[in-house]
Amino acid sequence: MQQKQSILLKLIALATTLGMLFILLGGALVTKTDSGMGCGRNWPDCNGSLIPKEITTEVLIEFSHRFVTGSVSILVLILVIWTWRTLGHMREVKFLGFLAIFFLIAQALIGAAQVLWGQGDFILALHFGISLISFASVLLLSMIVFEVDRKFDADKVFVGNKLKWHTVGVTLYSYIVVYSGALVRHTQSSLVCPDWPLCNFEKASSLPSNMYEWVQMGHRFAVLLIFVWITYIMIHAIKHYKNQRVIYWGWIISFIIIILQSLTGMLSIFTKLNLFVSLLHSLFITLLFGLFCYMIMLNYRSGLNQKKRLK
Repeated sequence: MQQKQSILLKLIALATTLGMLFILLGGALVTKTDSGMGCGRNWPDCNGSLIPKEITTEVLIEFSHRFVTGSVSILVLILVIWTWRTLGHMREVKFLGFLAIFFLIAQALIGAAQVLWGQGDFILALHFGISLISFASVLLLSMIVFEVDRKFDADKVFVGNKLKWHTVGVTLYSYIVVYSGALVRHTQSSLVCPDWPLCNFEKASSLPSNMYEWVQMGHRFAVLLIFVWITYIMIHAIKHYKNQRVIYWGWIISFIIIILQSLTGMLSIFTKLNLFVSLLHSLFITLLFGLFCYMIMLNYRSGLNQKKRLK
């Protein structure tokens, strides 16, 4: 009986994690296709009815995003309650469950407020970042359910203070990168710079001339900094953490993802915002942030391991 419950919990955890990923990508799709007003100024109904009567592309995208968000919210609630009851002895489980629900509600409310009353670009740019925290919380809960820590010997992991600070710092900074990227989309600044990595090769020596160019180039500069930072951390991990594969490979994978993130950002410019490329761009930053959050959890595991050794 317990084995069947364990399998069912894992299936729910997997479905919830994938569902949260679909919410993030669905939100990005709504933004990139300008489908936010597909259901008009109506929420939670769509154009005055619970199920839309006229189906256009914008209506389909917006309504599907709302439907997925509502369905996955139920799964999140089930996962959180179940993990609290079965794994509640682990302090991080309750904390992650609270974050998952709180930020899922927060992103839904921001989305609803945009539909009903409209929001400024700088407020709307928070939407994706808030969803990221909820996704990362569900992802970490699922990793606990699947006992990923045991498979990667996290009970033996030791993270030095230097790497701990870099992990926390780059995770917090990645949120700035995410926000600046969302701001690029919401201010319609994506194609204001025709070239890459510079804004305009014909004016290579000049500074950005308007707010939109500043937003675009500010995001590119933020990405450059995080690329350099992750490269430094990866080199440090390769030198000092060869015997701890979860740390060693975790930062190598982070480096690979930031390369893919940068490449899709570049291709978004050259392909004039090709939808598939743009969604990949959102996917890679989502995976990177989730990985960063797992690295922070390993910092916590390391602290527990140190306390055990001192006893």
